[in-house]
Amino acid sequence: MEALLSIVGFAAMMGGLIGLLANYSIFSPSPLVIAGQVLALAMMLWARVTFGQRSFHLTATPTEGGLVTTGPYRLVRHPIYASVCLFIFASALGHPSLRTAVFASLVIIGVVIRALTEEKLVARQYPAYKDYAKRTKRLIPYVL
Repeated sequence: MEALLSIVGFAAMMGGLIGLLANYSIFSPSPLVIAGQVLALAMMLWARVTFGQRSFHLTATPTEGGLVTTGPYRLVRHPIYASVCLFIFASALGHPSLRTAVFASLVIIGVVIRALTEEKLVARQYPAYKDYAKRTKRLIPYVL
C-alpha cells in the first residue's frame, strides 16, 4: 500500500510541477523569489551530497547504507522535500493566481504523501528512525 501511495505522491508532485511549467509560473524576475529558489537549490544540493551515492526510488523504498542523520538531516527529516516546498512556495509568490496556487498545492500535497509514506517504510527498515523522528522536525526546523 505504501508503494502505491508514494507513486501517487510522486505523480501529484510531477503534475503540479508540469502545471507550473506550462503556466510559466516557475521563475520570476523578483529578487525575493530568486533568493528563495537559490536557497532551496542550495539546501537540496547539501542534502543530496550528504545522502551520498544512494539513488532515488519511485516507490520511496529505503536505501541500504544506514540512516542518515547528519548535515541538513540533523535539522529536518526530509530536507530534499523541504527544498522542493520552498522552491515551489517561492514560485507561487512570484506568480500569484488561483491556477498557480492549485498547481503549487498539488506539489505540496504530493510532498506530504511522499514524506509520510517514506517515514513508514524507513521506520520498518531502520528501528532507530523512531528516536530520530522524535528529535527532528519533518520539514521545517523547530516548527513542523
